Amino acid sequence: MADKLRIKLVRSATTSTKKDQTATARALGLHKVNSVVEQPDNPSIRGMIFKIKHLVEVEEI
Repeated sequence: MADKLRIKLVRSATTSTKKDQTATARALGLHKVNSVVEQPDNPSIRGMIFKIKHLVEVEEI
């Protein structure tokens, strides 16, 4: 596993998504489309990414 993950929101998390998916994106620090955050690579972050995998792009750094 890498030390960090770069996560980019590529689709809107507010229009036609469930409230828990919107909350997950916000908890990761993603607020607007094309916003990018770096998070540590751990199982809890990986689980959050899996929940909104259709909305984000992930890169290991």
